[in-house]
Amino acid sequence: MSSARLSSRVNAIKPSATIAVSTLARELRAAGRDVIGLGAGEPDFDTPENIKQAAIEAINKGMTKYTPADGTPELKSAIVDKFQRENNLSYTSQNIVVSTGAKQSLVNALTALIDEGDEVLIVAPYWVSYPDMTLLCGGTPVILNASIEQGFKLHPEQLREAISDRTRLLILNSPSNPTGVAYTEKELQNLAEVLLEHSKIHVVTDDIYEHILWSGEPFCNIVNACPELKDRTIVVNGVSKAYAMTGWRIGFAAASEQLSAAMRKIQSQTTSNPNSIAQAAAVEALNGPQDSIKMMNEHFKSRHDFIVSSLNEIKGMHCLAGDGAFYAFPDCREIIESTDSISTDVELSQYILNEGEVAVVPGSAFGGNGYIRLSFATGMDNLQEAIRRLKNLFGT
Repeated sequence: MSSARLSSRVNAIKPSATIAVSTLARELRAAGRDVIGLGAGEPDFDTPENIKQAAIEAINKGMTKYTPADGTPELKSAIVDKFQRENNLSYTSQNIVVSTGAKQSLVNALTALIDEGDEVLIVAPYWVSYPDMTLLCGGTPVILNASIEQGFKLHPEQLREAISDRTRLLILNSPSNPTGVAYTEKELQNLAEVLLEHSKIHVVTDDIYEHILWSGEPFCNIVNACPELKDRTIVVNGVSKAYAMTGWRIGFAAASEQLSAAMRKIQSQTTSNPNSIAQAAAVEALNGPQDSIKMMNEHFKSRHDFIVSSLNEIKGMHCLAGDGAFYAFPDCREIIESTDSISTDVELSQYILNEGEVAVVPGSAFGGNGYIRLSFATGMDNLQEAIRRLKNLFGT
């Protein structure tokens, strides 16, 4: 049987670690193991009823045909209104591209901006897909390590030192997956001062966790902090996290007309339009009642407080409190160093799964060697039992 010669780009990337962990947890449960899955990055709540009803109405009205490649006029208008209402950012429909999830919006942006060998600055810990997306688009990921000692945040001096003649793009994610930390307005202004010195560098701000936030400051992205960067920034967001609509696959990007036109062209030759029914549901999500966001946020905050304090009670774990999202990212290097049979966070995660029946994601998948990521987007009963099992494994 002959085998295909795969491209160097596909050979350079790896499968998503978070999807792999979630899949393994499901397989083990199907095999009869009592596994608690803390790997998934999606809200455990159901999509709000008004949003589901909007989708049903769209089906009944026959809204099942192709739409414009970059989204329906109704959804793009709702996104423009959202940016003005919630972020004080003024865009027109020409600045908006609706995609099949924020993930596609990110790939569209990278494809539009990156040539072979261009450097993309990525802050570690990072979302697992940023480096592989960069490689897939022919770019070179440049990882900037932001340690727990500096609050998992990029410092202006680090940014300045990392910039080279090949630097084309900086990716920021706030609140962060996997750490949950969010940049303050002042911190973003300090980073913006460096970027203003380099006119060829663009920024992607991944704002998907915008509404899952409980820090003392209101949400702020780099365009809010430095309006002068607006034409050099692609603002990426979506409905998946805030409205528990992960499976509906609707993301969107706002950018200059030149960049949005480029992303629109790319999408027209790849997937074309996002799902028409999901777009109708997203209109209702953005324009309809927002009560569900507050309800879910309250639950995420109480879970965060429980999980962070509990992880810090476990011998050898140190967990920084987050500002938002629904992840904890404890430092487990002390456990690894003191356990003869465990030498990496991958081995630690396997041990936790095999012996404690708790599925977590190795921190190295996020550029954080010696850490693990736990999602608290699950019920408090599951979290309490998971903590009980972890304490049984490692002690307090």
